[in-house]
Amino acid sequence: MDIRQLHPWQVTLAEATAIQQRLAAQVVRADRLEGVRLVAGADVHFPVRRDLAYAVVLVLSYPDLEPVEVRAAEREMTFPYRPGFLSFREVPPLLAAFEQVRMVPDLLFVDGQGIAHPRRLGLASHLGLVLDLPTIGCAKSRLTGVHEEPGVQPGDWTPLRDQGSGEVIGAVLRTRVRAKPLYISIGHKISLDEAVRWTLASLRGHRLPEPSLRAHNLASGHTPLPARDVP
Repeated sequence: MDIRQLHPWQVTLAEATAIQQRLAAQVVRADRLEGVRLVAGADVHFPVRRDLAYAVVLVLSYPDLEPVEVRAAEREMTFPYRPGFLSFREVPPLLAAFEQVRMVPDLLFVDGQGIAHPRRLGLASHLGLVLDLPTIGCAKSRLTGVHEEPGVQPGDWTPLRDQGSGEVIGAVLRTRVRAKPLYISIGHKISLDEAVRWTLASLRGHRLPEPSLRAHNLASGHTPLPARDVP
C-alpha cells in the first residue's frame, strides 16, 4: 500500500517536536469514512529486547471481523524511548509491515493515542497521516488530560479534556461492565463521535475492540502467526 514520506525518521528530539507541531495541523478531525468493508489493527511489541520491535498489522473483514490478511515486520530501534515521542520508535516498524499489505483497510485501530497528546500528534495520528487512512487511537492508559469517571455500563463515556484549555481531546469509554475504560481519540479522518461508535461496533465481548485485541495478541505472542499469510 502507498506510504507518504512526510519527514525523515532519524531526527533529534528537538526536530521530532517540530515535526509533531507541524503535522498536528494536518490531522483531519472530520469523518472521511465511506463504505467500510475492511478494518485493521496495528500493534508493536518488544518481546526479546527493548531495541528490537516486532510489528503486526491484521486486516479483518467488516462486519463479521474475520481475518483476511496479516503482515509482520521486525526492526531494530534507533530512536530513544521518550514519553510523548512513541511514534518515532513505533511507526517505522509498523510501516515495514504496512508496506506488505495488499488489502488496504478502510479504518485502522491503533494501540496508542491520537490527538490525546501534548502536541496533538500521538502514534495513531502520526500513522494515520503517513498512511492517509481514517485512524482511531485506542489506548489502554491516559497520556494527558483530565476526566471524570464514566458510568459502569458498556457505552458510557466522559470527555477527556486538556487540563489547561479545556479542549476535548478524547473520550474515556467503558467497553465492559466495570472494566477499566479505554482512552479513545481521533487519529485521522474521523470525528470523536464516530471513533467512539466504531469502537463500540467492533467489540466482541472483550475490553478491546476486536482489531486491536487480535493485533495485540499476535504481536505479543499470545496468538501465533499463521503458517502463511491469510489470502
